[in-house]
Amino acid sequence: MNVDRVKAFESLRQAFTTAPLLLMPDFKLPFKLCIDSSGDGLGAALHQVQIINDKPVEVPICFISRQIKPTEARNGASKMEFLFLVWALEKLNYFLEGCVFEVITDCTTVKSLLNMKALNRHMLRWQITIQEYRGNMTIFHEDGNIHKNAD
Repeated sequence: MNVDRVKAFESLRQAFTTAPLLLMPDFKLPFKLCIDSSGDGLGAALHQVQIINDKPVEVPICFISRQIKPTEARNGASKMEFLFLVWALEKLNYFLEGCVFEVITDCTTVKSLLNMKALNRHMLRWQITIQEYRGNMTIFHEDGNIHKNAD
């Protein structure tokens, strides 16, 4: 074996053994939920800033994803992101209920959808689900080029 192949093998082995480890959550600290939807699927990453070796480090707690159903594929990007926020909150309820957390999304209209008055029945149900978290949840927009955790 030549040196380049050995280096490539070692870097591959290193990548497999140092994958992001999921840590146990500290429920006294706030969470960060990064969500993203695409044409094919939905993804979310739940993170938390914890003190490790006397330094604050953002660590992964949980990753979730799923494919978009054919009926959901007809929705626009804003509606998909809104739907996905509800899905992520329901899936991660055991982490987020009663805890302070921020939601990071690359869709600017999610905040405005929370306050809309004229909604169809699906969006009204989603809005009611999200209302359960409103006191502890803050939604932030982050550009899609920066916001890659949920991808």
